[in-house]
Amino acid sequence: MDLVNETPVLDAAAAQYLSFSLAEGEYAVKILHVREIRGIGPITPLPNAPHHLKGVMNLRGAIVPVVDLKVALGLPESDYDKFTVIIVLSVGGRTMDFVVDSVCDVVSLESTDIENTSEIGNGVDDALIDGIARAQERFIILLDVERIAAVDVAA
Repeated sequence: MDLVNETPVLDAAAAQYLSFSLAEGEYAVKILHVREIRGIGPITPLPNAPHHLKGVMNLRGAIVPVVDLKVALGLPESDYDKFTVIIVLSVGGRTMDFVVDSVCDVVSLESTDIENTSEIGNGVDDALIDGIARAQERFIILLDVERIAAVDVAA
């Protein structure tokens, strides 16, 4: 049996994303930004911080901002539970922690699977969204973490 011939070949046009749940939806970020996934740990609140900035955490000696992604995206807030995790992302040379409800999957998406949000219509604020992908029978909202990080910097 020749194992080399049975190894699946990834399409060079496909990009990988880490998908996660927020409220009732599924969202994703490019896997290249993801450094690690951690459980919720102690968060030190910062005075006069924007509501979505929950505070800072110690990540191996570095002080890292913790952003509640639901709050940053205007979704309903909820208490953290045993499934709540922190996705540690590297964005524009800095490290950020995003709190999400749970991690779902790593998905490979081709450009043909992704719709531009401007085609949805008026009333949708797509400033932080890269697009909406179809994966099997579900929709995944692709987030632009660089724009989310820029909003966080300005806040």
